[in-house]
Amino acid sequence: MKRYAFALGFVALALAGPVAAGETSGAGSTFVYPVMTKWITDSAPQTDIRVDEEPVGSGLGLKRIKDAAVDFGATDMPLKPEELKKLEMGQFPLVIGGVVPIVNLEDIESGDMRFTGPLLADIYLGKIKNWRDPAIQGINPGLKLPDLPITVVHRIDGSGTTFNWSNFLSKTSPEWKTRVGEGTLVEWPVGVGRKGNDGVASLVDVTPGSIGYIEYAWAFGKKDLAFGLVQNKAGNFVGPSVETFKAAASSADWITQEDFFLIMTDAPGEQSYPITATVFILMHKQPGSPERAAAALDFFKWVLESGQTQAEALNYVSLPSTLVQQIKTYWKAKFDWKG
Repeated sequence: MKRYAFALGFVALALAGPVAAGETSGAGSTFVYPVMTKWITDSAPQTDIRVDEEPVGSGLGLKRIKDAAVDFGATDMPLKPEELKKLEMGQFPLVIGGVVPIVNLEDIESGDMRFTGPLLADIYLGKIKNWRDPAIQGINPGLKLPDLPITVVHRIDGSGTTFNWSNFLSKTSPEWKTRVGEGTLVEWPVGVGRKGNDGVASLVDVTPGSIGYIEYAWAFGKKDLAFGLVQNKAGNFVGPSVETFKAAASSADWITQEDFFLIMTDAPGEQSYPITATVFILMHKQPGSPERAAAALDFFKWVLESGQTQAEALNYVSLPSTLVQQIKTYWKAKFDWKG
């Protein structure tokens, strides 16, 4: 397993000076990794907090915070309020992004290909096996698609990216919902697997005829990873961008959701990107080390107040000020150890 944590912690410590005012550790989502590294580096001179965070996937991040092996877990799959109550934990959103289908096809560039939810489901079910299948060509009449077998690539680790991908497919394909369903881990009917967004991206990059799914920040700017447009609930084919993630997020009703339990896939709206997702932070209400947990919240306070620019520069959507205030109120109610 790659260990980014030492490098991130070292950079934060070096910038903070010889003695950090606080230390905290976390693990989880690879979805948030690109912006998390930026936040850790940029916050250190201002907060004097050393943050040691490992991008091990949402599934393992959930396990580690449940076991109290870290001070916070990062996941792209929120836990239900009843489960949080049982675990004596709280959760809150941190940032919004999107999951995109990527392909490795000669002469196909980002934005060229169109997909629907049912089409993606049929590819990942193994029902559509060749890029010249009429179901693909029918919604891409202007593309010259190769007579080439489709290599399906998916995650093999517990992944919030997988959760949002499979959740979207479950909402748009009854057969997928019945046969596979949703989760951070699912029983894939076909394909080859890799760990992390970087693992999927790397395999698609070297495999002609392949298709995979990754967080948008991993795909953006990489010439060999062409992402497709996805049909949204309004029937429009929409590409991933800060604007289309914002469009999806605009319909979110956070106020009425207990413990911020909200999943954004297949959101309404003419320009909403249909596989928009949220990164959540999980913490214990009664942590083993209140000091380390308080340092984590101080770091996240900096992120929510001062990390907006970094998020949007890396193609995530920062949270609106009204939601940030709601989160701070939630902290006071749920984490009473925080002064």
